Amino acid sequence: MIRARFADGPVLELHGTGARPAVELRGPRATVSGVVTGRGKTWRAVVPLRAARWGSDPLPLPAGRYVLQVTAEDGAPLPVDVDLPLAQLGQLRASLHDGHVEIGPPIDPAYDSGEGQDALERRYATRPLGLEEAVFFESFYGRNASCNPLAIDRELTRILPGLVRYWSVADLSVAVPEGATPVVEGSPEWWRARGAARLLVVNDWLRRRFVRRPGQVVLQTWHGTPLKRLALHRPGFHLRRAVAVLREARRWNVLLAQNPYAAGILRGAYAFRRRPVWVEGYPRNDVLVTGDGAAVRDQLGLGSQERVLLYAPTWRDDRDQVVDFLDLQRLAAVTGTVVLVRGHSRTLSAGQDAASRDGGARDAGERTRPRVIDVTSYPDVSRLLLVADMLVTDYSSVMFDFTVTGKPIYFFAPDLDHYRGELRGFYFDLERHAPGPLTATQEQLEAAILDDGVEQLYRDRYASWRERFNARDDGHAAERVVARLLDQGYLTR
Repeated sequence: MIRARFADGPVLELHGTGARPAVELRGPRATVSGVVTGRGKTWRAVVPLRAARWGSDPLPLPAGRYVLQVTAEDGAPLPVDVDLPLAQLGQLRASLHDGHVEIGPPIDPAYDSGEGQDALERRYATRPLGLEEAVFFESFYGRNASCNPLAIDRELTRILPGLVRYWSVADLSVAVPEGATPVVEGSPEWWRARGAARLLVVNDWLRRRFVRRPGQVVLQTWHGTPLKRLALHRPGFHLRRAVAVLREARRWNVLLAQNPYAAGILRGAYAFRRRPVWVEGYPRNDVLVTGDGAAVRDQLGLGSQERVLLYAPTWRDDRDQVVDFLDLQRLAAVTGTVVLVRGHSRTLSAGQDAASRDGGARDAGERTRPRVIDVTSYPDVSRLLLVADMLVTDYSSVMFDFTVTGKPIYFFAPDLDHYRGELRGFYFDLERHAPGPLTATQEQLEAAILDDGVEQLYRDRYASWRERFNARDDGHAAERVVARLLDQGYLTR
């Protein structure tokens, strides 16, 4: 019989009799092993509810459901016939039931309900509060600290090192920049920070109830130059969607665009007509001009001479996990690359990591085994673009970012007609303007990657694309955006 309890650490402790088993807690985005001790008659396992990912310090496990696996020496699974009620463990909440551990963000149960959130809304969204000389950042609904908000955070910290910075996070597994304060979505601290910060820098919609206070400024950076139709431009008219779009756009003071093309699209899609759109390039792309990828390669376990293919498909409105149109192990073997697979942020919580394999020996002259590394949970896609030698995508806006590097791009779009005609629709003809080959089968994609003449064939298209979409991506976009924030008086030096 196995006994269990949650303890400070936070950890899950298990106690049992017999030979020492192997203990593992396995989730869709993180796996941790227990430390098992004992002398043969009894054993004790301590399973940390924290994990170090991508070279960072250990952080609480991401919220989600984890399978608790206890395996005897002979490989037979041992049943865990014990339940533990919900426990508050400081940086997270946890419960155990039917062999599964549920991890949640550290929200006080008093507020983790519709009624509790309504009370916080009334307290912080409708009552007068003084503004704090602080910035509230949010990227992809708090799933990570990345994109344009992260680049602006870094530049603001350089200019104003004492500035108070809050980062909205879905849970405390999200690493935030040094010196910033994480605030968990839905907590009283989150509501207060969002309502009191003088400047908000976000890259997607402001969820829940938000009322911009006098003197408060919202900079909407958005998260990509659009190929696929957005907001009011999406196929089919839905009154509720239109009302929501218009309500959201009225919350923004300034909208940031990567290029004039995107500025025009975003103005129309969000009816953002009488307020400024800053066309300054994307701060998140500064690293593609000025950055060094050595540290990222080290985090990912990549050898300095290994060729890296980044596969970054967008999400689909009709599925919540990354598309599985490619045999990634085969792609790695045929192209002789390490394949990094990056799902869209919307697949981060719902999906799970693609199968990965250890790369084996990587000494000079020694053939490596095919490797696929799932980097969907890697904090910042811009760093992945920096280390990639080539990009394979479909309709993702990363196509407009990666061309800053001048490196080859390939399009794999087996569902082009369905996506363009039924799911979203496009703003321009990708087939006509794509700066790299557009393929529909794995064989076509592999042949294009192995064709030494492809880059020359698409040279003129690539140059035209960069002139249209990347003219302001010169490594100084964050500097310009922060200078304008200060010049406009949105923050005080």
